[in-house]
Amino acid sequence: MAYEYDDQNIFAKILRGDIPNDTVLETDHSLAFNDIAPQAPVHVLVIPRGPYITWDQFSAEASDAEIIDYTRTIQQVIDKLDLAPGAGGQGYRLIVNSGEAAIQEVPHLHTHILSGRRLGRMLPR
Repeated sequence: MAYEYDDQNIFAKILRGDIPNDTVLETDHSLAFNDIAPQAPVHVLVIPRGPYITWDQFSAEASDAEIIDYTRTIQQVIDKLDLAPGAGGQGYRLIVNSGEAAIQEVPHLHTHILSGRRLGRMLPR
């Protein structure tokens, strides 16, 4: 599948510095920042710096360095915010929405890290 990246999406603007963000962690290939409309007491978004739209595109096209950096950035945020169960935290949820049916609102890959309260079931049974 061919992907056409929209460089005017909000995350592209954040990466360019056109829109400010509340940075949690920056790396060579990733940026983590607090969501402006949090759905939980802790709601951090992690985005790759590259122009990737969905997880499948990222995992197929990103370099090994980008993939490693992105997954380790997610872990570093979990560690920094002490979210891991058994390590003092209550636990966390990772969400990646890909495509229209999954209600992906921004056409730039992003992982939600949610924590800070009981989150309930992901989907109704």
